[in-house]
Amino acid sequence: MKAEIKGIGMYVPPRVLTNFDLEKILDTSDEWITTRTGIKERRIAEEWENASDLALPAAKEAIENAELSSKDIDCVIVATSTPDMTFPSTACFLADKLGCSKPMAFDISAACSGFIYALTIANSFIKSGQFKNILVVGAEVFSKIIDWNDRSTAVIFGDGAGAVVVSASEGESDILSAKMKSDGSHWGSLYCPVGEKLKMRGRETFKLAIKSMETASKKALEEAGLTLDDIKLVIPHQANIRIIKALAERLELPEEKVFSNIHKYGNTSAASIPIAMYEAWKEGRFKKGDYLLLTAFGGGLTWGAIVLNF
Repeated sequence: MKAEIKGIGMYVPPRVLTNFDLEKILDTSDEWITTRTGIKERRIAEEWENASDLALPAAKEAIENAELSSKDIDCVIVATSTPDMTFPSTACFLADKLGCSKPMAFDISAACSGFIYALTIANSFIKSGQFKNILVVGAEVFSKIIDWNDRSTAVIFGDGAGAVVVSASEGESDILSAKMKSDGSHWGSLYCPVGEKLKMRGRETFKLAIKSMETASKKALEEAGLTLDDIKLVIPHQANIRIIKALAERLELPEEKVFSNIHKYGNTSAASIPIAMYEAWKEGRFKKGDYLLLTAFGGGLTWGAIVLNF
């Protein structure tokens, strides 16, 4: 049995926060932000909106695109660093809002690597025969944990959600390989203490991100028995345009083979890869039967890569 991504969905809040808006509250400028991050704007949730609220429309769209109903979903996995509550899980709230039929539901915390960690778990569940249709969501409201007086982090992060449905299939579509790693000794590069605001050491994170994603990508390709020539599109975590470009250079990839939408949404952490997947799919950058490489890194430190036949 293979694990097929049958449906994709995304949602971002309507409120747009531009670099020019940030100029009014921080010692920064559009030029400074754009040059260093590639970000022009990001979406910000309302105060009353939680991760499950953003996840709900993304999940509904993914289920609809998969030509299923919420009753068909037998497992819900939400990757988030900004859950609705410590417990119950955001996944439990989401499953209830969707009207699912008492599925297994749980959250995972792997920061910006969360979505590909969750997708790896879904792949194992499908291939073990445990479940038939799994909803995997990355949903974040980082605006709740940002120090809006700290220009080094306030300009980077945004809110949003992306979702996929992974189903048991006998076709060609499949998750071919996954390489996940972590190193807790580097926790101080990117972290958020309980009840406090996010903290990041930018330069250290930058160096670790490029090296870790390059290594994971090469190992995932090797395990899948493919090369970069076989890959239609690389979809990296949208953390910083300089990281994305440096990764492309390390992998010797032309610009058109690496997808980026960071200019519109900033870093949406666990939501960034599914949001990017959705937009790349809508733009016709890949289709059924194409090989994709997904790679991410995040606080932990965590990192990894997945190769799949879409």
